[in-house]
Amino acid sequence: MADMMEATRLTASGRLTDASALMQRSLNESLSEPHGFASHSVEAGLTDRLRDAMKSVTQGLERSVAPVLEGLGLQGLAPQARATDAPPAEPPVADGPSFTDGSFTGLHGTREYKLFVPGAHPGTRPLVVMLHGCSQSPGDFAAGTGMNTLAETHGFYVLYPGQTSRANGQRCWNWFQPGDQDRESGETGIIADMTRAVIAAHRINPRHVFIAGLSAGGAAAANVAHAYPDLFAAVGIHSGLAAGCARDVSAALTVMRLGPVAEADCVAPVTPLPTIVVHGESDGTVNPLNGEQALAQAGIAGLTPEIIEDVSQGGLPYIRTRYADAAGHVRAEGWMVRGLGHAWSGGTLAGSYTDPRGPDASRAMLNFFLANPLKG
Repeated sequence: MADMMEATRLTASGRLTDASALMQRSLNESLSEPHGFASHSVEAGLTDRLRDAMKSVTQGLERSVAPVLEGLGLQGLAPQARATDAPPAEPPVADGPSFTDGSFTGLHGTREYKLFVPGAHPGTRPLVVMLHGCSQSPGDFAAGTGMNTLAETHGFYVLYPGQTSRANGQRCWNWFQPGDQDRESGETGIIADMTRAVIAAHRINPRHVFIAGLSAGGAAAANVAHAYPDLFAAVGIHSGLAAGCARDVSAALTVMRLGPVAEADCVAPVTPLPTIVVHGESDGTVNPLNGEQALAQAGIAGLTPEIIEDVSQGGLPYIRTRYADAAGHVRAEGWMVRGLGHAWSGGTLAGSYTDPRGPDASRAMLNFFLANPLKG
């Protein structure tokens, strides 16, 4: 009976393998003792029946727990089961990289996603959350940015949440809706909860969790990062907008076309965080002034700017401005690419909204992220 109670506790905590092993072990021990049966055949028959009954019990427990895990959005993301109550050993290292589809359901809603897991690597690794632009998908965005290639080379995870056509007809993230901008609400809450689930299920370093996006995804990334400065160490905004700079569709169209005309147009974050902005000077969809506003939210006032002018391997001139604090640490970085429209700079033609001629925005963001871990 004590073993049965312990097995029930293990099952409730999601440790189904441990529960099943305990029940089987208890059964084997009990059957190894003499019971005074009339014949060995009777004992063997009873043993088989008991084993079948035990198997049915464990299968029933697994079926009862599975809906609970699914309802919490943890199905497929549950941590590895442990054989004992000793400190958990590091989970097995995967032999090769994987790029899989999944679905997450949390308190604020459901979204599909794709997750890139790098190949064999020791210890904990960084996580980059990537938010696609309008009309894009997680797979399309991954192909265009080439972020998975960098992730395999440098050993970090990449999470690509996907917007639904039901939530937005063009599959844009609703960065301009008040209910999708604030902490623990709407799409910001979904993305944050999905990120937490991935951190809990994989070997992620919680100080190296970053978020980036393109266009509407860039604006959403700004919202999420500023709503969760305790979760995301830095943010990358490509052809996007500052956090909270529109609270309805009309204002969104205005700032996209004209840019923020006053500081009051955007809801300033309470705590500035490390930010890298990449924008095309010829962007006709999102005014480049929005990139400047995003850098202002990073708290560049009082930081020392360093301006570097160069030409990419593809032939596009660009201005890179790095903003350092008194200790020389770069807290913000802006890339203005001449001749670049509304497209991911340095991306590949395998995805949409990319321009391979520009400097490599994915590598620039990764370098910036790794230099800015979460403090505390």
